[in-house]
Amino acid sequence: MPQFAEFRKFVRRDVPLAMYTWFQLGGPAEYFAEPETEAELLALLKQSRKENVPVHVLGVGSNVLAPDEGLPGVVVSLSAPAFGGIELNGNRVVAGGGVRLGRVITRAVTEGLAGIENLIGIPGSVGGAVCSNAASGGDDLGQRVEKVKVATLDGNVIEIPRSEITFGYRSSSLDDVVILSVAIQLESGDPVELSKRMQQLWIVRKSQQPMSGQCSGYVFKNPRTGGSAEELIELAGLKGTRIGGAVLTERNPCFVVVEPECTAGDVKRLIQLVQDQVRDRTEIELEPAVDIW
Repeated sequence: MPQFAEFRKFVRRDVPLAMYTWFQLGGPAEYFAEPETEAELLALLKQSRKENVPVHVLGVGSNVLAPDEGLPGVVVSLSAPAFGGIELNGNRVVAGGGVRLGRVITRAVTEGLAGIENLIGIPGSVGGAVCSNAASGGDDLGQRVEKVKVATLDGNVIEIPRSEITFGYRSSSLDDVVILSVAIQLESGDPVELSKRMQQLWIVRKSQQPMSGQCSGYVFKNPRTGGSAEELIELAGLKGTRIGGAVLTERNPCFVVVEPECTAGDVKRLIQLVQDQVRDRTEIELEPAVDIW
């Protein structure tokens, strides 16, 4: 590991990415880094830039499809406590980029802070949710973002105010940075009413997802032109379609369940099949909701 010899404390070679993604698929990362401090992360980013090594940021792996053959470069996981804090100051929540979105929502609701409870049940880290502008029920996280603290890929830390961030449909202008923390502005609410609402939304969302214990992922965005991807896939007669060990679920065909023999290649081919057939039947292009590395 000559390129990262000084980082042996938190950088490992040839770590299977299947251990860190919800699909439980993927070959080894050339380098897998779990920095324990912001300083370690910044030093690693600077060294990666110096050595021209590509960097991939991993949250909780809920929307990542890693390649079967493995991934060159360094995969950075922000799983350490240093990137998982939650601080409250009045109606503002500051959350670390590595903390799970669900934890932030639950904490906010408990404290009587409203505005993001609609997002309960959406998996992933805060960093991933901001980068992809997680949305549900007409609300998106970008509406609530006040500022974002990021590390650039050359190892510098900057704060970006909301006015300098572009949030779009399930997208943002924060793709080429490491999100360290996010300041979210919320509103005062009744903790009891907010908790009831959150629980109801959670029950509804879970009823639409694959059974617990199944390895799965949500793979299609709703079209920008309106309507739902679920309806389009059903219209194309693709509910329950299988390629290899990858299967579109009967409960909601926007989810792919992976069976023990499944490969990442199976999932990619299934995504492509759905895109092709929906386009042929409806002239609508479905976009993947999963980040295909």
